[in-house]
Formats: sequence, C-alpha cells, structure tokens
Amino acid sequence: MVDLNGDRGRHERKSPSTSRIRNMAISSIFICAVAYGVAVLARDGLSSSQLVKPFKLPAQSVFIDPKSFAVLGGTNTTFRESSFDTFFNPTSTAPPFFQIFDPSFLSILGPNPSIREVASNATFAFAHEAPIYVAATDEVFFASNDGGLLGMSDLEHNNVVGKISLKDVDTALAANDSVINVPVTFLDLPDTIQMTNGGTGPYRSSLLLSTSGRGPRPPSIALVNPKAPHNVTVLLDNFFGRQFNSLNDIKRALHHLVSRHTHAYLFFSPYAHSYGFLIHFRPNPLLPNQVYRFDPESGAVWVVATDFDKCNGIAFTADGKTAYITDTGAAGGFLGFNQTEPATIYAFDVDARTHVFKNRRVFAYVDTGIPDGLQVDLKGNVYSGCGDGVQVWNDEGTLLGKFFSGMTTANMVFTTRGRLVILAETKIFVADIAAQGIAPISP
Repeated sequence: MVDLNGDRGRHERKSPSTSRIRNMAISSIFICAVAYGVAVLARDGLSSSQLVKPFKLPAQSVFIDPKSFAVLGGTNTTFRESSFDTFFNPTSTAPPFFQIFDPSFLSILGPNPSIREVASNATFAFAHEAPIYVAATDEVFFASNDGGLLGMSDLEHNNVVGKISLKDVDTALAANDSVINVPVTFLDLPDTIQMTNGGTGPYRSSLLLSTSGRGPRPPSIALVNPKAPHNVTVLLDNFFGRQFNSLNDIKRALHHLVSRHTHAYLFFSPYAHSYGFLIHFRPNPLLPNQVYRFDPESGAVWVVATDFDKCNGIAFTADGKTAYITDTGAAGGFLGFNQTEPATIYAFDVDARTHVFKNRRVFAYVDTGIPDGLQVDLKGNVYSGCGDGVQVWNDEGTLLGKFFSGMTTANMVFTTRGRLVILAETKIFVADIAAQGIAPISP
C-alpha cells in the first residue's frame, strides 16, 4: 500500500524521540537484560520449550517475554488507545533495534546481527515501496511515496523511482562512521510510468513495476530497463477495457502445470478501494477488491481471490503453494482510520491446476499500523512492513520479533547475502542477518 491521506507517512509523529517513546511505553513491565536459551539457537526449528541454558542477547536487541505483558490491569495502567499513534515499546529502547518476542527469532538474526540507517532525507519520503534487488549491479531500486505526506506527488506530479548502491553502503559501513547517508540516484522515466507502487524482479533482466496511474493515465504493469535510458515496455493496463483500480503490489510465482512443465505467472493486487481515489489522484474505482493473475506470454488475466476490504501486499512461499495477502482496511485515506477494520494478513492455498487462492484463513493481525508489503524467507517466515518497522512471523503465524525502526515501513527486500533492506519513507535501513530471501525466478 501507500500512504493514505498521509496516514502512513506521518514520519515525525511515528519517529519520536527517546523520551517520547518512554512516555508511550506500557507501564509496569520490566525485562531482564539476559534471556535464557541454548547455545545452538542459530539452528533451525528451535522453540522456547527447548531452551535449557542461558544465552546473551546480541547487540541492538531486547527480549520481551509475552507473559510479562499478558496482564496489565490496575487503575493506573496506561493502555494503548491507537495502533497508529503509539508503539508497543515497553523497554523504551531507542530505535533501530531488534525486538524479540520468541527466542527462535535469534535463528533469523544469527549470532552477530546489525541494523543501521544508511540513507535519509527528512523532507522527502523517497523510500516507500517497490523494492527490487539487482544482483548484477548490487543495487536496490525503490519508489517514493505516491500521493502521501512528504511524497511530493499528487494529481499534478508523478512520484519517482530511485536506487542506492550496496557497494556504497558497504564502504560507508566499513568506515564505521556514526552517521551514514549514501547517495540516492533517481531514474528519468517516461510518462508511461505513473505513480509506481509495486515492484519485483528482475524479470527478463528488467524491473517489473506495478503503477497506480494518475488522473486519466491508467494503472499498469510494466518492464523498465534498470540501465539508462530506462526504456519501458507496458505489459498490461486494463481488464477487458476497464482501467484497474490503483495497482499496488506484484509478485512472480512459479507453478507446476498438469503437463509437467513449469510456468511463471504474475500475481498483482489493485488497492481494493482504489488508493489513488482515496488520496485524490485517481477517479472513482471501477472494479471490485480482488487479486489477479496475469500470464505475460498469452496476455490472459484471471481473478484468483476476492472479498477483501483493501487488498495490498502479496507474497508466496518458495514452492508457490501458499500465498499471503495483506488487507489494510483500517487505513482509509480521507475517510480516516478505523481500527475495527482489517489490519490483517491472510494465508491461502494456491490451487495446483487453476492457481485460484483457496482455503482462506487468518494468518496474523498486526498490533501497530497496518501490514503493507510482504516477503517470505527460505524457511517460510513471513515479513511485513508495519507502523513500527518490519514484523516477522513463523509459518504458524506466531510473532517472533520486529526490526523496530520506530517509523512506518511499507516494504523491504532481501539481497543475496543475508541482508534485508528496509524502506521507511524518509529513511533506509540495512539489517545484516542470517535469514536468506527467496531468489527471483529466472529469467
């Protein structure tokens, strides 16, 4: 998703000072500096019931036992009134840090994790969505906020696609400077690319983007050459003659067909109630809130899932058998927030023959903001950008921990080296961890 009516982009409000974070903390919760576990926690599949020896938490991390806040009670206890305005940070730890709720999160982090801010611009939400890692050049591409606060884009102005070099990041990290702000390069793209919001790839050696459209210009799926002059090939811009609602996220999934060969389809989710309409840069939506499958070889489009409030992020397990969709109905643009509406991730089985998403079930409900972009690692853990950073669940939907940035995070992307690049609107964070992302499908 993107930032609805500025709701997802109120960065100054969502990145308070340490003292303000302390004021927002839930009272009467005290966490020990040392948690207990086993020396072999880095192995896969350990649960808290297997913990027998003490272990020391890695740097930049805190452990919060869920039992410590299961009962708050008391007439003097401060409860959170809003998932959008306050965080759950009972230790009042200054971000960024790793907030651990289940010791198995340590196997994701590894023995020596780190998280650092590597780029920032306090006046411009330059790092919002569509993260794509291009291994050939060791660069991460992304889009600025389209239509929200600090996005510098609206009905009359397009958003932009930028990139950073991870070689520059490594150089800056090696210098061990206290403040890192690597250069951001913006691409000069043609007018066929309007309000980029989703991205994946590389696909056919290109960036695969989904756009929200702007004014009468239609939302689209397009290939963009990552190298200048950044030529564009539009693959899809309508559903049997009707414009899509604002396209949001996109993923490519490989599925085994009955003829025993494999075929890759594109799956994309228009923002169900039309994000562009809710932020006044697109006309009223014409289609229901649903997720589509697109075959770029034949040009055919199918609906594979429906009945969402506002479908948003999308991701698949490595085998393509399970799909995850976020529903961000709690954020309604000019309609305001409604905490009784979904801030929910749903899981689906992907039908082996039709690829329809079936057996819908609740996977997770987030405690802060809304779940936006999604990624899945090789072990099946699910990552989502939320109101306080990146939250991580195991494949059973248990919240393991957070990459707590203290500000809205719309999306993130794995590189090939156990590195997670986190887009936080006015900042980019890089987390070096043990978990590995799912490699892009070739070509």
